Amino acid sequence: MSSAPPLRLPLAGVLRLGRPSDIWFKPALSAVAAVAPPNLTLLALGRLDLAMYTMAGALCALYGHNRPYAARAGALAWVVLGMVGGLAVALVAASLTTDAVVLVTVGALMAAVQKTVCDATRIGPPGHVVLTFISSASLFAPQSPGQIPGHVGLALAAGAWAWLVGMAPGLLRPHGPERRATAQALNAAAAYAATRGTAEGHAGARAASAVAIHAAWQSLLVTGARADHTRRALERLLVHAEVALAAPADTDPERLRAWARDLRGTGCIPRVGSTREAADELLGADTELALPRLPLRHRLAPLAPLAVRTALGCALAGYASLALGVGRPYWALVTAASLYQINVTLTWSRGIQRVVGNLVGVLVFAAVAPLAHLHPAALVLLCLAFNFGAEALIGRNYWLGSVCVTPMALLVTEFARSQDSGRLVSERVADTLVGALVGFAAAVAVTNRRAGDRIEHALTTVERAREHAARLLAEPRPEPRALEAARRTLAAALVDLRATADAALGEWWQRALPEERVVLAEQSGHRTLAATVRRQGLAPLDQDTGRTTEDVRP
Repeated sequence: MSSAPPLRLPLAGVLRLGRPSDIWFKPALSAVAAVAPPNLTLLALGRLDLAMYTMAGALCALYGHNRPYAARAGALAWVVLGMVGGLAVALVAASLTTDAVVLVTVGALMAAVQKTVCDATRIGPPGHVVLTFISSASLFAPQSPGQIPGHVGLALAAGAWAWLVGMAPGLLRPHGPERRATAQALNAAAAYAATRGTAEGHAGARAASAVAIHAAWQSLLVTGARADHTRRALERLLVHAEVALAAPADTDPERLRAWARDLRGTGCIPRVGSTREAADELLGADTELALPRLPLRHRLAPLAPLAVRTALGCALAGYASLALGVGRPYWALVTAASLYQINVTLTWSRGIQRVVGNLVGVLVFAAVAPLAHLHPAALVLLCLAFNFGAEALIGRNYWLGSVCVTPMALLVTEFARSQDSGRLVSERVADTLVGALVGFAAAVAVTNRRAGDRIEHALTTVERAREHAARLLAEPRPEPRALEAARRTLAAALVDLRATADAALGEWWQRALPEERVVLAEQSGHRTLAATVRRQGLAPLDQDTGRTTEDVRP
C-alpha cells in the first residue's frame, strides 16, 4: 500500500480553456427560447417584477441535453417539479419570517438537499446550482401568503414551456443524443487504439474509452428494450468500439473516427460488418437490460460528506455575509454551493474559477448597466444575451461562463426596480469572496475519511467480477448470455473503480490509498475483458496459437 500523498491545490491549468462541447449551442439556444417568451410577455404587460418566477421555470430548459428523448421527458418533468417545489418552499418561508438567520439556514439545508439529489440521480449540468440560486433568491423576496399560488403558477407554466423547448429537437432528430454518445465512444476507442495499447498515455486513454463506451450503452439502454433499426445500428458500432478496447493493436483507429464523423447530423448510420452473427452480436444490450440497478440508498451513502459540506458551508457563508452587513446573503450562499465537487482538490479549482469569473463579470455588469437603465426592453435583451453567452461558454471553462452568469444575475435584480449599480457591484464582490473562502474552509473541515473504504469496496467488486468471468472462460462451452453478462458487469465495475479512485485521490486527511492495487486490478480486469471479447468471437484470436493473447486464470 502506498503512503498517503500530500494534498495538492493546483493553480496551473485551472483557468485553461478547453474545447467547446459538441452541442454547446443547444443549451444556449434552449435557454433563450425558454426565457424569451415569458419575459417579453411580462415586458409587454408592464410586470417585469414577476420575471424571477417565470425564469425559475424557464431555466429548467438547461437540463437533460445529453439524455435520449424518451429519458429526457421524465427527467425534465422531475426537474420542473423540483424547481417549482423548491420555489414554493422558499416563498412559504419568506412569507412566514423575515429573520435573515432563519432564511439563510433554510437556504443552506435546501442547497444540501438539491446537491445530494442532483448528484444521486446524475441529472447532469448545470446540476444543483440553478435550483439553489432560484430558491435562495426567493427566500429574500418580499412575500405574502396570498401571492404564493400565483407566483408558483407562473413558474409551473414557464416550466411546462421549458419542457416543450427541451423536447422539441426530438421531432427533427429523434436519435440525436444516442448518435452523439456513440460517436464519442468511437472517438475515445480510436484514441486508445492509436496507442496500440502500449504507447505513452495508454492507461488514461483506456480508462477514458471504457467510460465513454459505458456511457454510450447507458444512453441506448435508457430508451428501453424496444428495438428499432437506428438503435440496432448504433449497438453494432458500439460493439466495434468494445473490440478496440479489448484489442487495440488489431483495430484501425481511422475507421472508428470515420464512423464517428458519419454519425453527425441526420445522415444514414454507417453499415458495418458484424464481428459475429447479428443475434449474438447484440446479445449484450438485452443482457444489460436485465442487470440489477444500484439502489438509490447506495448512491446516496457516498454523498453524505458532500451534503454536510454543502449545508455547513452555505450556512456559514450566509451568516458571514450577514455579519459584514451585506444586503444579499444569498449570493454568498450560492457561491459556496457552487464550489462543491466530488473532492477537495476539484472544489479548490472550482473556487478559483468562480472567483475569477465573478470578478470579471461584475466589471462587465458595470459596463452594460447604463445601457440596461435606458429602457426595460434593453434590460430584457441584455439578460437574454448573457443567458446565451453563459451556456455557450461554460463548457470551455467554468470561469468563462461565470463572466456571463454574473452580470445576468445582477440584471435580474433590476427587474423589480432600478438599483444603484455601484452598490450591487461592491456587494457581489464581497459575497463572492466570502462565499468562496468560507465555502472552501467548510470543505476542508468536513473530511471524507470513508473515501478509502469505498476504494476497497470497488476493488472487491472488480475482483469478484473478474474471477466470475475467468471461471466462465475456463469452461469448454460457456453459456453466451452468462458470459456477456459477466463481461458487462466487469466493465461497469472497472469504470466505477476508476471514478472512485479519482475521487479519493483528491481528498485529504485519510489513510494511505491502495494505488498500486488499483492499477493492478485495472490491468488484470482489462486483460480479462479482452479475453472474453476474443472468446465471444468479437475480436480475432492469436494467429499462432488459436487462443486469446491473454493468460486468464480463474
